[in-house]
Amino acid sequence: MPVSTWLITHPSCLAHNTGDDHPERVDRLRAILAALDTPAFATLERHTAMPATREALERVHTAEYIERVLAAVPKTGRTHLDSDTVLSPDSGEAALHAAGAAIQGIDAIVAGDARRVFCAVRPPGHHAEPDESMGFCLFNNAAIAAFHAQKVHGIQRVAVVDFDVHHGNGTQTMLSDQPGMFYLSLHEHPLFPGTGTRRDNRPDNILNLPLAAGTDSANYRQQFHGEATDALIAFDPELIIISAGFDAAAEDPLAHLQLSADDFAWITDELVAVANYCCSGHICSILEGGYDLGALSRGVQRHVTQLMQ
Repeated sequence: MPVSTWLITHPSCLAHNTGDDHPERVDRLRAILAALDTPAFATLERHTAMPATREALERVHTAEYIERVLAAVPKTGRTHLDSDTVLSPDSGEAALHAAGAAIQGIDAIVAGDARRVFCAVRPPGHHAEPDESMGFCLFNNAAIAAFHAQKVHGIQRVAVVDFDVHHGNGTQTMLSDQPGMFYLSLHEHPLFPGTGTRRDNRPDNILNLPLAAGTDSANYRQQFHGEATDALIAFDPELIIISAGFDAAAEDPLAHLQLSADDFAWITDELVAVANYCCSGHICSILEGGYDLGALSRGVQRHVTQLMQ
């Protein structure tokens, strides 16, 4: 069994310029790459992302939406697709490479070149709907990866586990009622984007576990280790994709959960254990949110450390 863990990123993800005062700013990725540039991560295999193809994007997004996003990329300065989502001259390339990194991670796992992958990319993706940008997101990286795994590689059961503090409305939309797809989300509610209640849950397809503001480590772990892992094991995935957001940290300015770096290590351990039991340890993790640079760096370090085990 291959034991390598890959880190996939691309310089264009650093060139996506949302402005210094935007929560989803380039400093996030700089902090992550610096945190992973230490001797503890010397054995990470580092790879440069390839861009996603139009065919891969169109498995989850409409052709009209893809054209609209890429056509809106400015030649100079910055513009907004919506009130939260900013485009700069390199944003189109960054979005294509962010989605492409996730695809490349799936390909590496299927080829036996990697057992686990972390995609250190931006812009994030889980809020992007089939025909609408939202919440800093352009293309839905996790959903693109899930459908690539199923349609290109014939993987029958794909689970997307989203521990970002915000509900991945776009991912839920794309995976709802899709055979062989399972979406699991633990998120603060009520909070942007306002979706993700238990009313949306569907057996073997959608499981939302909304959490109240102020939820601490003990309560979070109880929910995760109980209902979440039970449902994930019952689904019996052949591959786990993680939407890895680190904004459930107590320090994060955009939410109100109370997790620490130790909790992100614990969450990752739980998912690694499920993956080892169900799918030969195969996990492709894709960066989503996390807006306090210190908490983000610490959370990513602990997450990747556990992926490397």
